[in-house]
Amino acid sequence: MADSGYACIRLLAACRRFLPKPVTFVTRLRLDAALYEPAPPRKPKQIGRPRLKGKRLPTLAAVADDPGTIWTPVAVADWYGKGERIVEVASATALWYHTGLPPVPLRWVLVRDPQGEFAPQALLCTDLTAEPARILGWFVLRWKMEVTFQEARRHLGVETQRQWSEPAIRRTTPALLGLFSLVTLFAHQRMAQGSGAPRQASWYRKSHPTFSDALALVRRELWAEGTFCGSAREADMVKVPRAFVERLSETLCYAA
Repeated sequence: MADSGYACIRLLAACRRFLPKPVTFVTRLRLDAALYEPAPPRKPKQIGRPRLKGKRLPTLAAVADDPGTIWTPVAVADWYGKGERIVEVASATALWYHTGLPPVPLRWVLVRDPQGEFAPQALLCTDLTAEPARILGWFVLRWKMEVTFQEARRHLGVETQRQWSEPAIRRTTPALLGLFSLVTLFAHQRMAQGSGAPRQASWYRKSHPTFSDALALVRRELWAEGTFCGSAREADMVKVPRAFVERLSETLCYAA
């Protein structure tokens, strides 16, 4: 599952035909992509090169505007974290072809919103037997990966490191993603024990904790373990009100 940047004929053909274990690709498809019917069967004693494609098909933009297009309602269980949503789909198989590139058989899925909140979109899948509802469900799963990469970049600096060495970059990114997993697992364990509601803001109300809350919780635990622990060997002890310490810790945890 990938975004539109990976909708490349050469890449799709390589994943489908040239790998020892073929990979099914699900990604976006341009509404003006050049789609064709499969090449007609070769006639006996026919001379010349075998045809790579058949008749040109209408663009998906034209299919979306065609009043005769048959739309089927589909319920998506988790639509980008907003719960179940009903959308309408139309689907068929075609051949995506561009001069000089290998043709790619695919199943396209056209998606539109009955409520009109987003414009019609098109998806492709290199598995021609996959059901449209399943293809749409696969693609929606990308939302969790997108959020993970966004949070890892914002809070841990993934893809912002300044190493000049390729091996250093290849080491740093997996290490930061591993740190993301460790923070998430530790925070989940602590929050399951009832460590309090997530931090709120006047302009943003949330019912579930975010990664910033998880990171702040881990920082608080680590700092409290090493900074505020008692020690009998230290004679010069200054008493600080607990409310002040809690407020200071929370401010530093979110500001770091």
